[in-house]
Amino acid sequence: MPGENLSRDEARARAELLSVDGYEVALDLRSAVGEVEAGRPRTFRSVTTIRFRCSAPGSATFVDLIAPAVDAVTLNGRELDPAAVFDGSRIALDGLAAENTLVVDARCAYSRTGEGMHRFVDPEDGEVYLYTQYEPADARRVFANFEQPDLKAPYRFEVTAPEGWTVWSNGVEESREGGVWRFAETAPISTYITCVVAGPYHYVTDTYRRGDLEIPLGAMCRKGLAKHFDADDVFLITKQGFDFFHDNFDYPYPFGKYDQAFVPEYNLGAMENPGMVTFREEYIYRGKVTRAAYERRANVILHEMAHMWFGDLVTMRWWDDLWLKESFADFMGSFSLAEATRFTNSWVTFANNRKAWAYRADQLPSTHPITADIRDLEDAKLNFDGITYAKGAAVLKQLVAYAGREAFLEGARRYFKRHAYGNTRLGDLLSVLEETSGRDMTAWARSWLQTSGVNALTPTVTYGADGRVAELAVDQDGAELRPHRAAVGLYRMEGGELVRYARAEVDITGERTVVAELAGAERPELVLVNDDDLTYCKIRFDDGSLATLRAHLGDLTDPLARALCWSALWNLTRDALLPARDFIRLVLDFAGRESDIGVLQMLHAWAQAALTHYAAPAWRERGGRLLAEGALRELRAAEPGSEHQLTWARFFAATATTEADFTLLEELLEGSAKIDGLDVDQELRWSFLGPLAAHGRADETVIGAELARDDTASGRRHQVRCLAARPSAAVKAQAWAQVVESDALSNALVEATIAGFVQPSQRELIAPYAPKYFEAIERVWKERSIQIGMDVVRGLFPSLQADPSTLDATDAWLAAHESAAPALRRLVIEARDDLARALRAQSRDAAAAS
Repeated sequence: MPGENLSRDEARARAELLSVDGYEVALDLRSAVGEVEAGRPRTFRSVTTIRFRCSAPGSATFVDLIAPAVDAVTLNGRELDPAAVFDGSRIALDGLAAENTLVVDARCAYSRTGEGMHRFVDPEDGEVYLYTQYEPADARRVFANFEQPDLKAPYRFEVTAPEGWTVWSNGVEESREGGVWRFAETAPISTYITCVVAGPYHYVTDTYRRGDLEIPLGAMCRKGLAKHFDADDVFLITKQGFDFFHDNFDYPYPFGKYDQAFVPEYNLGAMENPGMVTFREEYIYRGKVTRAAYERRANVILHEMAHMWFGDLVTMRWWDDLWLKESFADFMGSFSLAEATRFTNSWVTFANNRKAWAYRADQLPSTHPITADIRDLEDAKLNFDGITYAKGAAVLKQLVAYAGREAFLEGARRYFKRHAYGNTRLGDLLSVLEETSGRDMTAWARSWLQTSGVNALTPTVTYGADGRVAELAVDQDGAELRPHRAAVGLYRMEGGELVRYARAEVDITGERTVVAELAGAERPELVLVNDDDLTYCKIRFDDGSLATLRAHLGDLTDPLARALCWSALWNLTRDALLPARDFIRLVLDFAGRESDIGVLQMLHAWAQAALTHYAAPAWRERGGRLLAEGALRELRAAEPGSEHQLTWARFFAATATTEADFTLLEELLEGSAKIDGLDVDQELRWSFLGPLAAHGRADETVIGAELARDDTASGRRHQVRCLAARPSAAVKAQAWAQVVESDALSNALVEATIAGFVQPSQRELIAPYAPKYFEAIERVWKERSIQIGMDVVRGLFPSLQADPSTLDATDAWLAAHESAAPALRRLVIEARDDLARALRAQSRDAAAAS
C-alpha cells in the first residue's frame, strides 16, 4: 500500500464508495502516568467502532491508523488477522456489505512532536498533560478512521483517565464514573477537528448569553501557569466575538459548549476543534507584554471562532479548497477585531504584519493560487502558508470592496444555511456571492483565486504649468494583471504634519489606469496608491514621494497610511530596489516616533532581517553598531514603564554589539544598573541572557543559575536555546546531533535548539554544517514526522552562508534529488529563493556604498 501519504485520488474514490454513520471511540489513557519499560514506546489502548455504508457491496477499501500495534480487527462480526491486514498506516478491508460495522482494537503511541496524542511532563511539578492535534491527518495516530475531510460523521468519545484528572472533548460531558468519562455525541464533523484534552488542568468557567441562546464557556491551562492566566480577558474577547458573529452570520453557534485550552509544546497558533479549541500556551503571558501581544491573542481567538462556521459547520471537500476556511477565518479575525473589540486598529496590523507574510510567500517559486492543487497530504501540510491565510484574507478584503459588505455577509449567511454540516468547493461559495452581489464572481475568482503572484502598482504623475496635477495614472505590472478596487491618496505637509487632502477610489484594470478624479488637484508631496489598503498589491512610489518619505515619514499622521508606507519600503528592500542600509536609516530616523506598537515591533524585526540578510557584508558591522546605538538611545528616551520602552529594551538586547552593550545587559540582570521604569521580569531576563550567551558572556553555569530562578517549562525552553547559542564548536556539534541525529527531544525543544544554533554572529562557526545539511535532510525527512522534518529543513538551511557557493550546493542537491519527496524539494527550493534574493539585495546595498 502507498502508506501514510493519502492522495487526493484515493480520497475521492473512497468518498464515492463510503458514507459514515458514526464513530464510537474508547481511549484508555491511564498509561500516560507511571514508568514504561525501557526501549518500548509508551502506548495507550484505542478501541474504535465505525458504522458505515458502502454503495457497492463486495468492494474493498481501507481505514487509516498509525500505531505500533493492532490487537484485533472485526468487520461485520468477522475477525480479520491484524498481521495480514495492517501495514503500519492502513487496515485493508474487503468484502464490504451495504451496511458495515468495523471494530479496531489498537495500541497507539503518545507523541512528543505535537502530532496525535501529545504527552507533556511539566518539569515544575512532574504533572502529565495530554492533548490532541490532528490537522491535516493525525487523528489516525489516536484512533482508526477514514482520514479525509469529506467523510463527516458524529462521534462519541469515552476516555478512561488516571485518578485526579479531568477530561474534555468536543461534546459535553454526559457522565463520569470510576475514572471513565463519557461525552455526548457530536454533530457531523471531520476527523481532523475531533479532540481530547486530559490532565490536571486549571479550569475556569463562564457563560455566554444572547436571548434564549446560552453557551457554557471554559478556559484552561497547566496548573503552573494558573497564576498568570487572565481568563477574564479571554472570556471578554470570546463574548465579543460571539456577539459579532451572531449579528453578522444569522446562524447560532452550532456546537453546544465552547472550551478553550492553552496547551504546552503546541506546533500551531491554535486549532478550531468545535467546542474544544486548543491554543499554544505562549498566549498566556508570564511577564509584561505589549498591547500588540494581547491583540495577537485576541485575533487568534476570533480566527478560531470564525472557523466554527467557516470550516467546522461547512467544510472543504478536500485540501484544494483549504482557503474556504483559512482565508475566511484570517479575514474575519481582523474584521471582528476592528468592529467588536478594543483593538480598533487591527487593519493596521493586518496591513503591516499579515500581508508581509503573504507578499513573501507569493514571490517564492512555490507560490500557488489561493485555490491550490493539493495532490496529497504532504502537499496539504505545506499549504498552511501565507497564500492560504494572509493573501486569501487580503483578497477577501478586496472582495468586500468589490461586491459590497452587505452582499458579502448575506452570501455567507446563505452559504451556512445551504451547506450546514456538509462539504463544499469553490463553486458553492461563488454561486451565493453572485446571488447577493449581482457581480460576475467567475471572472473575479479566475483573476484572484485561480492565479498566483502579486501585482505592483506604481503612480505616474504629470503636472501642468500651474503646478497642479495634469494626469495621475496607476501602472500595474505582474504576470497576471488583475482588477483592483483601490484608493489613491494625495498627501502634503501642513503645519509640520504629512496629511491627506485628496482621495479617489477607482477600478484599476490593465497595464495603465488614469485616475480622472484627481486631475486638477494641488501638487502632492506623497502619492499613496492603495490608500486604506483595499486591495492586495505591492505599493511603489514615484521619485518625489520616495524623497518625501525619506524626509517626513515620521510626520505621516494616519497610522494605516504610515504602516502601508513602511510595508512598501520593506518590499522595495526585499526586491533590491532600496539598499538595506537606507531602510535601516529610515528605521533609525523614524521608528522612535511610531505610535503603533505592533508596527514598531515589525520594524525591529525587519531592521534585523535587513542587517542579517540584505546588507552588504562589509557594512554589517557598522550597521549593527548603528542599530544598537539607536536602540539604546530610544530605550533611554522612551516613557518609563511604557510598552515602547519594553519593546526598545528587547530590540537593544537583540542588536547588542559592543562590550559596553553587553556590560549594560549584565548590569541590568544583576540589578547594578537601572533604567527608570524598566521592570526586568523573568521573560525579559531571558531576552537579555540570549545575546550574552551567543557572544560568550554567559556560560553554562550562568545559564544554569537562571534556570534555577525559573525552573519551569518555559524556563527549560529558554535554557536549551541559550545553551545552543554559545560560540563553541563543541556546543554546535552537540546541538546538531540532538536535532539531526536523535529524536529524543520534543518538538518544542527541537525548535529551541535550532533557534540557539543559528546565530548571525557565528557565521564562520556554523559554516561546516552547510554540507552536512545537504547530506542529512533526505534521511531526516524519511525518518521523522513531517512537523519535525519541516522544522529541521527550514531551520537549519545554511542561509547565513550567503554566497554563491551555497547557492551552487543547493542547486546540486536539487539536481541530484529529483525523485525526493515533493514537499521536501519545495522547502529546499523556497530556501534557495530566499538565499538568491538575499544575494541580490546585498549586491544592491554594496552598490550604494560606491
